[in-house]
This record gives sequence, C-alpha cells and structure tokens, in this order.
Amino acid sequence: MPLDGLRVIDASTIVAGPLCAQILGDYGADVIKVEHPAHGDNIRGHGYSKDEISLWWKEISRNKRAIALDLKSHDGGKVFRRLAATADVVIENFRPGTLERWGIGPDVLQQENPGLVVVRLTGFGQTGPYADRPGFGTLAEAMSGFADLTGDPDGPPTLPAFGLADSICGIGASSAVMMALWHRERSGRGQVIDMNILQPIMTAVGPAPTVYQQLGIIEERRGNRSTNNAPRNTYRTADGKWVAISTSAQRIAERVMRLVGHPEVIDEPWFKSGYGRVQHVELLDGYVGNWIARRSRAEVLQAFTEAGAAIGPVYNAQDLVEDPHVRETEMLLEVPDEDLGPILQHNVMWRMAESPGRIRFTGRALGQDTDTVLTELGYDEKQIVELRKNEVIR
Repeated sequence: MPLDGLRVIDASTIVAGPLCAQILGDYGADVIKVEHPAHGDNIRGHGYSKDEISLWWKEISRNKRAIALDLKSHDGGKVFRRLAATADVVIENFRPGTLERWGIGPDVLQQENPGLVVVRLTGFGQTGPYADRPGFGTLAEAMSGFADLTGDPDGPPTLPAFGLADSICGIGASSAVMMALWHRERSGRGQVIDMNILQPIMTAVGPAPTVYQQLGIIEERRGNRSTNNAPRNTYRTADGKWVAISTSAQRIAERVMRLVGHPEVIDEPWFKSGYGRVQHVELLDGYVGNWIARRSRAEVLQAFTEAGAAIGPVYNAQDLVEDPHVRETEMLLEVPDEDLGPILQHNVMWRMAESPGRIRFTGRALGQDTDTVLTELGYDEKQIVELRKNEVIR
C-alpha cells in the first residue's frame, strides 16, 4: 500500500482528526490511536451501537492499533514523547495551548524528531479571537453559511443530520498531511499544520463571500433549487418515491426539456445559460414536476437514462445497501470483526490501480494494543506493569 512504513499517532477525538487518520490507515499507515485510559474517545458513545459497541467507532477507528495513555500525567507525557519520536505524523485536536501545558507541544516533539508533521485540528484555529472557544462541526455548519442556505425559503436555517463539517475537514486534513510529507521529502523538515473545521466547509459552500463583496448580494434559501442552474430539484413520483435531477450542463438541460415534452423553451434566449434558466425556474420546475408526478420512479429513471439526462433516486440506507452499482463496485464492503462478526462499512475512499488501500481490521477495544506498542518502544514488562498500576496506561 502507498503509505506502508508511515507511522501516524492519532491523539484526536470524535470525527475530523480520527477520519484523517482513518484515511491514512486505509492506505497502509501504521496508525496508533491514543485514548484516555478511563473513558477513551467520546465517539465510542456516539450513534447506534450493538452489544454496547459503537458501530461508528468500528469504522472510523479501523486500521488503528489502540493504546490507552494519560497524556496529562508526567509519565504519560514521557511515553508520548517516546512514541512521537518514532512517528511521521501526530494528529491532535485539543484546545490551543493544551499540549504545551502538558509539556508535549510541537516544539518539544519536533526537537526530538525534526521531521515530525503535527496536525492541529480545532474549531477555529490556533490564533484569532475565537481560538479558545470550544468548536464543533455544528458551529462550523452554522457559521460557514451552510445552514443559512439550507432549507425552505420560509423555513428555519437547517443543519445536516450528520458530521458534514467534520468530515470535510478530516478529508482535507489527509491531503494537507501528504503535502507536508512531500515538503519533508525535499527539505528534511516536518511542520505544524493549523487546520480548523470552519474553513473547509466555507470553501465547500461556494463563492458567497465573493458575490457579496463584489455585488452586495446575500444569497437566500431556495430549498432544493440552485442559484446556478434550473431545473434542479427533488421531484415526487406517482408511487410516492423521490428523484433528483441537475442540469448543470446545457446539453443535459435540453435533453430534459425534450423528454418532458417542452422542447419549445430550448429556443428561448434565457434558456442558453444556467443563470438564465434560474430566472424562469417556476416554469421549468412545473413542466418537469408534472411529467414526473404522472410516472413511477422506475419509469422516470428508465426514461431519463435512455434520454441521456442526469437523474438519481433519493436513497435511504437500505436503498444504498441494495443498489446494484454500489454492490458491484464495492463502495460498501463487508469485513470481519472480532466482536460483531461480518460488518458492512464504507470502502476505502479512492481506488488506486498500483497501490490500493484496504481495510485490514476494524476499530479495536480500548487499550487493546497498549502492551504491544510499549514493548516496541523498548519498555519491559516491569515498566509496563508499573505504568498500569499508576493508571498511566490501560
């Protein structure tokens, strides 16, 4: 795998940092998950569980060896410095200044390991007036403009029901790590990456700040419609199902209108651009919605596919699991788990022809690999017993 030989210390919690580490582990990195001995990562208690085991934990902590270590203690800090001296990357998401107070800040770690890349994930970054505030994905989703643009025009701002901002940040952080490692290849030096949850989702929301700065326009909620093209919406079929269409490409827009029986609008001057079509969205949505409403979802999907028009069914989890394309391309993969048996998970995120990633094992029990990792660092059995006795490890 492409990251064989890379060691990553995941000292972060919840979603953004752990997802970054999961991605690196999926492609071969030796990821060591560091948790507090008493309670572990809070994500162990998030979401649905089976036999009191978090299903989310099983995925986001896959391909990670699990150790339990009290970083606040003097002896725990010594163990962590020793561990970081063997690593290429450390990922942490404590409040700014926390690691420094514990004597294990980036300056200390990089003094012992100059090539170390330290990823610092926080809500608002290491500097600025909000740096000391607690930050979560929900706050980033609110402050980024995402919530303000999501929902019906006459409804409230809407937050996603899942960790959107955290996930975007985690995926982005994995890219930042690889850039830093490439820089190290040429310079021999590691560096600190200051990653906040807010900025990546701001980028994903789009150029609204630029539009405001240049034109003074503040975009408003449009439900499932778009400011960029029309028709673009979700539409209900005759059998009570839902489909979504997009017409970002001009040719797709033309195919849709021919399919629904209104080719005459294609010759209108305003139809020649996505923005022009948005100005006539009520007309276009009416034509498309009425056509779809008279047919079953299967009929609609078949007709759009045959016409070469872009369409997708609105899926729930069951639909995804049963979808033939998802199954054949293994976007979801059943993997063995020592606690729960075969468990279905998202597969590795991208396919690489020469050096593919894979799921080697699922999330581990708290402290399952502590003794093994400490032995690799040179600790003997007596020292490990003493650390456990003092509740430094588990």
